[in-house]
Amino acid sequence: MNGVLTVLSGTLLIGGALLSLAASIGLLRFPDVAARIHAATKPQVLGLLLVLSGLALRLQSGTELATLLMVAVFQMATAPVAAHIIGRTAYRANLVRRDLLVTDEADGMAVDSTGGQRRTTI
Repeated sequence: MNGVLTVLSGTLLIGGALLSLAASIGLLRFPDVAARIHAATKPQVLGLLLVLSGLALRLQSGTELATLLMVAVFQMATAPVAAHIIGRTAYRANLVRRDLLVTDEADGMAVDSTGGQRRTTI
């Protein structure tokens, strides 16, 4: 049984490392901000979760598993928020290639003096 856990743990660790590598290559290769955000969040988070799962199979201690669980929850809670903020900032700074957008839901949105959004009329 220990050999099966070792092989499964190694497979998860290697799979997570490969997904993290794919995310870093995507950050360098993708042409625009929206594609780079996708590469920075989705495969990176899944890669980290696979690595944490592989570590959990190897460590099997209560406090270590609790720490790994906290890392996973924190990563899953902060990565989408950070990606959203980066994408919104890039959109406002006109760094997003709008010709690549299928729908532009933020078109026509303006920022008022208090920092809130209001719909502008055309």
